[in-house]
Amino acid sequence: QVQLVESGGGSVQAGGSLRLSCAASGDTWSFYSMGWFRQAPGKEREGVASISRLGTERYVDSVKGRFTVSRDNAKNTLYLQMNSLKPEDTAIYYCAGSRVNYLPLPLEPPKFDTWGQGTQVTVSS
Repeated sequence: QVQLVESGGGSVQAGGSLRLSCAASGDTWSFYSMGWFRQAPGKEREGVASISRLGTERYVDSVKGRFTVSRDNAKNTLYLQMNSLKPEDTAIYYCAGSRVNYLPLPLEPPKFDTWGQGTQVTVSS
């Protein structure tokens, strides 16, 4: 069973940048897709960005043009580069993987079966 561990969260002022990493204990190639999700207090978990084995990307509208997802299959690591951060980006960020070949590329949390523990991102105004 592959385990996922996120890192790179922290506190930043609005307009700043952070880069999240998600290290897998095993082969990320076993995941057809991997993604980043976030959950703010009192809100449901939402998909932020996902990426297929071959690099196809998908983003929620609120982060398009600001966030970039990438994966390094050789290093078994998923990344999320977050630029122009806003206070509404504050949340716990989770990475996840899906072993099912959903089409189109999924961004819905129930379609992902392996989850990390999360990392806190706080953006102050």
